[in-house]
Amino acid sequence: MSLVTVIGRGHSGTRAMSHTLSASGVFMGEPLNKSGDLLPPDDMYAACRVFAERVGWKGDLEWDWSNTHSGAISAEFSMLVDRYLASLSASTAEHKGWKIPETTLVFPWIARLFPEAKYIFWIRNPRDSIIGRHLTDDLSDFGIPYPATDDLRLRRAMSWKYQYDLVRATARPKHWIEVRFEDFVLRQEETLARLEEFLGFPLARIPVNPEAVGRWRTDTETNYFDFFEPAMHEYGYEMPSPEGAPANADPVAERGDPS
Repeated sequence: MSLVTVIGRGHSGTRAMSHTLSASGVFMGEPLNKSGDLLPPDDMYAACRVFAERVGWKGDLEWDWSNTHSGAISAEFSMLVDRYLASLSASTAEHKGWKIPETTLVFPWIARLFPEAKYIFWIRNPRDSIIGRHLTDDLSDFGIPYPATDDLRLRRAMSWKYQYDLVRATARPKHWIEVRFEDFVLRQEETLARLEEFLGFPLARIPVNPEAVGRWRTDTETNYFDFFEPAMHEYGYEMPSPEGAPANADPVAERGDPS
C-alpha cells in the first residue's frame, strides 16, 4: 500500500494532479468536489487552527515554525486529521491519497505523522496563483498572524509567501518531488514520466489547457510583489522587466520550449 498527498497553495493547479491520480486508480478519499478535494473539509480546517497555535510571528513577513518541527504533535491535531482521512483508513485500495490545499498550512506535522508517504509539491507562477480567490487568502481565518491589509491581491500574495516559506522551512520527507504546473501542462509526457518513476505506477493522461499558463499577462491588476523574487528565480519564472525595457513575450521557462 502506498500513500500520496499533494502539497501546494490553492490556485496552484493541484486539482490537475488530484484528477490525474484518481484517473490512475488512486483512491483519493470520498466524497470529492470538482477540484479533487477530499470532503468534508471541516476537520482539516480545525487542524490548521490547532497547528497555528505553535506558529510564531516575528513581524512583517517572517514567521517561526521551530515549535512545529520538534516536540509532541497535538493530540487534538492527530485526532482531527484521522477523522478527516477516515475514508482512506477504511479503504483497502493498493494506492491511496488525498488533496486539499489546506494540507500545506500544516505540512510540518503531516510530514511527521506520515513519514513514509509520497509528497508531491506543486508549484505555479505566483503571479497566476494570486489572480483567483481562495479560502486561504486570509491567513487569520486559520489563526495565522500576518500584517493586516485591505488590499486583496497583497493579502493573497502574503498567503502565498507564508505557504512557500513554511514548506521551505520544513525538512524534506523521505519521498519528495517538486512539479511545476506549467511543466505539467506544456510538457505533460516528460512530467508524467518523472511522476511515474517517483510513484512507481503508471499514470493516466488527462486533458490540459495551455491557456492556463501565463494568465497574468492579460491580468489588469497587480500580480507581482517584490517578495516573490526568490521563488521566481528558484523555479525559473520570468521576472518583470526593468521599467522601460521590453518584456520577453515568450519565455522559455513558462512556454515550455525544450530548445
